[in-house]
Amino acid sequence: MSNTMKTLMLGWEFPPFISGGLGTACYGLTKAMSQLGMEITFVLPIADKSSYAGHLKMLNAEGHLQSGEQSKLKNVRFRTILSGLRPYIPSEKFEIFGKKMESNGADFWQSNSSASGQNYGRNICQEVHHYAEKVVEIASVEDFDIIHAHDWMTFPAAIAVADISQKPLVVHVHSTEFDRSGNNINQMVYDIERQGMHVANKIIAVSNYTKNIITSRYGVSPNKVEVVYNGVEDNGDTHSSIPAGKLDKIVLFLGRITMQKGPEYFIASAKKVLEKMNNVKFIMAGDGDMTHRMIDYAAHLGIGHKVFFTRFLRGANVDRAYQMADLFVMPSVSEPFGIAPLEAIKHNVPVLISKQSGVSEILHHALKVDFWDINQMANKIIAVLKYPLLGKLLRENGRCETAKIRWENSAAQINNIYKQMLACA
Repeated sequence: MSNTMKTLMLGWEFPPFISGGLGTACYGLTKAMSQLGMEITFVLPIADKSSYAGHLKMLNAEGHLQSGEQSKLKNVRFRTILSGLRPYIPSEKFEIFGKKMESNGADFWQSNSSASGQNYGRNICQEVHHYAEKVVEIASVEDFDIIHAHDWMTFPAAIAVADISQKPLVVHVHSTEFDRSGNNINQMVYDIERQGMHVANKIIAVSNYTKNIITSRYGVSPNKVEVVYNGVEDNGDTHSSIPAGKLDKIVLFLGRITMQKGPEYFIASAKKVLEKMNNVKFIMAGDGDMTHRMIDYAAHLGIGHKVFFTRFLRGANVDRAYQMADLFVMPSVSEPFGIAPLEAIKHNVPVLISKQSGVSEILHHALKVDFWDINQMANKIIAVLKYPLLGKLLRENGRCETAKIRWENSAAQINNIYKQMLACA
């Protein structure tokens, strides 16, 4: 082993192509690890290699793409695999029991939204297998000391590489099947997660909330699990302020519109807020399998003219959404961590988060509520909108707090975990 630690890292998304917080986390983490001098080869599935041109240097057995922001990730190389590996299906159509259905009716959603496995596309198992095969090929010609796999879709590949190479394996759990699906889990996904956790030499959980799920639901010893919180980047250019002349207050939900994120509780609390305040609009920025159901729900409650659905946002449009907001609300039913509240605070927006979230363990200058308590949620939304001093205190104290929640800290923890694992190998 050389003096420089070399990591073979497996993930399924990376900016600019992201569907949730994992891509943001992978970017922040690899950038900070790179700055510590750790060398990383990141194996990434992409559906269309031409769309990556100009972003990052992709070293690819199936093609070669040129550089872009290489200086930010100077110790990170990318090996790409042509694959449509994505866990989240489009909101308009999806497959259940082999039959394609249209997601445009409340009755349909009520009867089918909890079906086991509805979060995953038809070919997900095939794509996971294909990714694993290609990763094994890449690993056979790569030099690395440790394997680091992010979430369940990369676990079969990581297990195969660990078996062949006899190198230590760390699995990084950003979300579990119980977070995504509640108790209506997909058994195949659960089995893959459990196998990955038991085969791994060490498990990294993004919060104690997630660690507790891992130990209680997957039968893993607490001694095997290390908690490493996510961080947030602050490049100094996101201190946004509310646009002058804005008449209505804006309450923002930004995330996947799925069971895990609690969108129905956001809509239900909006109804209660609007019973007491009229000058409020609610923005739901995101997409997911419950999008159309939430549109119908808002209309059913008679507040459709006050709730706006932007669908999935990227880049500058995300910044604009934060700039418009007087309050950010994350009512998640089960949130392993939750990077979005940190991003909101970075944009100078006060936040209200569910107590059922990992970020609530480290974010103290935020309002907190049980996801199911829509009365309390509404009361706290009203308090921020009616009392400017409360919002001001949340913004100022939140900014001071998030200044200490850095990816550099996460990378340093992982560096220590690697060293301990390699010392025992």
